[in-house]
Amino acid sequence: MVLLRPARGPAAQGFLRAGCGQAAVELVAVLPLVLALLAGLWQLAMFAHTAWSAASAAHAAARAEAIGLSPGRAARAHLPARLERGLRLRASSDGRVKVTLRVPSSFGLRLGTTSAVARFTPQR
Repeated sequence: MVLLRPARGPAAQGFLRAGCGQAAVELVAVLPLVLALLAGLWQLAMFAHTAWSAASAAHAAARAEAIGLSPGRAARAHLPARLERGLRLRASSDGRVKVTLRVPSSFGLRLGTTSAVARFTPQR
């Protein structure tokens, strides 16, 4: 059985320092990619939350429209304050309500809108 002892001396220390430097360079090269991936995932989560909120607001607005209340007020009551500013609501006489919301961006980009439609038979 042969036992290998770690190398000692200035040559071994230089090798270890070079390994640490390489790891730092690799981290610097990969870090922007990781940050871009995380930013993309965050925006995807924001889009999903906005779509879910639009569906919830559309259902609330359709229920309110069916019983003769204000669909706009009901939709706003089911939205977070930061989503109310981009709200567009269209109600039709057959009980259909379409809610459109602007998708917020953490980076100042315009990402478009998402909408949801709900229908509730009028109860008047």
